[in-house]
Amino acid sequence: MNEQISAASLYDRVSRVIPKAEWMGFQDDVEAILELKRRRNAVILAHNYQTPEIFHGVADIVGDSLALARKAMEVEADVIVLAGVHFMAETAKLLNPEKTVLIPDMGAGCSLADSITPKDIALLRKAYPGVPVVTYVNTSAAVKAASDICCTSGNARQVVESLGVPRVLMLPDEYLAKNVARETNVELIAWRGHCEVHELFTADDIRELRESHPGVTVLAHPECPPDVVEAADFSGSTAVMSDYVGRKRPARVVLLTECSMSDNVAVHHPDVEFIRPCNLCPHMKRITLGNIRAALEENRHEVTVDPAIAVAARRAVERMLQI
Repeated sequence: MNEQISAASLYDRVSRVIPKAEWMGFQDDVEAILELKRRRNAVILAHNYQTPEIFHGVADIVGDSLALARKAMEVEADVIVLAGVHFMAETAKLLNPEKTVLIPDMGAGCSLADSITPKDIALLRKAYPGVPVVTYVNTSAAVKAASDICCTSGNARQVVESLGVPRVLMLPDEYLAKNVARETNVELIAWRGHCEVHELFTADDIRELRESHPGVTVLAHPECPPDVVEAADFSGSTAVMSDYVGRKRPARVVLLTECSMSDNVAVHHPDVEFIRPCNLCPHMKRITLGNIRAALEENRHEVTVDPAIAVAARRAVERMLQI
């Protein structure tokens, strides 16, 4: 890590989205975190939904859940701090069993992860014998262990089609399954789980956005309801949406996903106007500079996975990463 980096020098990255007075309130924590990372040989992995002072300020590795899963395997640090939600920290631990993995707040959960259990999967396997189970990474390690393979919103179609079967159980996000079903000939059997952020967007929202902001390009996350995805100009994972903005450079764009995503992408594209319909994830917003600092100072909230679960869960994640 760069020994010369400081809170003051980092402000240039976020000056367009964080007022100077607000940044001054962050500086003590930022300086402390930078020093703690050096002292403990630690890295911070931050999801795209983290606020800019975390995402652009103290994070070492950023991205969507697929990118974080892949990059987690490459880190050489002794300690990983996951600035995201609990299932992401579990995934990092699965892929780095010998490393210390910390999550700043144990209450950072996920409505999708809470929507399904291993018992539910056992019942589904009885109802659909022989049908493989594809599980979204937004799930607990125990649910991953009960599955055949994992997927993310960025690779769901590729994972489904890689199995070479006509029928697949795709869990737990109903909307993701329905959106993927429109892109493949594989029959997808969906669960009834929803993301509490993305399910709030409606097709009426898009009509109002187009009326209020003529010429706006609408990008929707595939966890949104199918009629929202259909009404959008483009749909993709957070990483794919960010890449779209970089490649296409729309004059005016709206990202139908968690609110902080727009701030983080806007940092790199001062020429693009971002319209922000703001739906916040209450779980992601539990992560702050203060509790990242406390996690490093006190080794707080170490994430562990039962070894009996870890082997099967790791297999499901690694099968996904091989695609």
